[in-house]
Amino acid sequence: MNVATDLSLWGLIAEASMLVKLVMLGLLLASVASWVVIFKKRRIIGATHTEVEWFEDRFWSGGNLNDIYREVMERGDTHIGLEALFRAGFEELRRQRADGRGKSDEILTSVQRAMRVSLARQVERLENGLALLATVGSTSPYVGLFGTVWGIMNAFIALGNVKQATLSMVAPGIAEALIATAMGLFAAIPAVIAYNFFTNRVDGLESRFQTFMEEFAGIVERGMHATPAQSDK
Repeated sequence: MNVATDLSLWGLIAEASMLVKLVMLGLLLASVASWVVIFKKRRIIGATHTEVEWFEDRFWSGGNLNDIYREVMERGDTHIGLEALFRAGFEELRRQRADGRGKSDEILTSVQRAMRVSLARQVERLENGLALLATVGSTSPYVGLFGTVWGIMNAFIALGNVKQATLSMVAPGIAEALIATAMGLFAAIPAVIAYNFFTNRVDGLESRFQTFMEEFAGIVERGMHATPAQSDK
């Protein structure tokens, strides 16, 4: 039986079977990919939350819709969160008014449709990558367990070829196999925590998006029945 002489972590990994090494490599890549997604999601969701706070303060501080739209456009061409929803709804409202066609309820429906499309895009942008975290978090422990079972199975099969087994003979094989389980947990735990955290944040932002859509639709509806001088307020 080939007994590992180096009981360090790297020595045990080097002595592992090819299949166990492939399992460990896959878990390492999964862990790296999940951390990339974690840092990316933290930046995107954080930026969206900051934007939502700014826009809500500005929107409800007063002024007509034209002034708010002008300020939003001055912030750049790329808009996220509530800015994107407001821009989609307001531009559709202006387009319908410029065309001079459609009844009030048809105009309102068009505005709501434009905002729903923008909402879907914003939620998709926020949720992009969360499926990877869910997959890593749910499958990594089982992949690591598979590597462990395979390694222990090989260790005991090898023990059957010797007349007298000792702890020093079986310990390295079991230890190198258990590393796969440890790596599976190392990949899964941060992914699960991050997935739950980001999902909660995305759900909260989506709720605020939907609330704003209802409020904006109410403003548009009231504007339909207002005098021309008040129609943009």
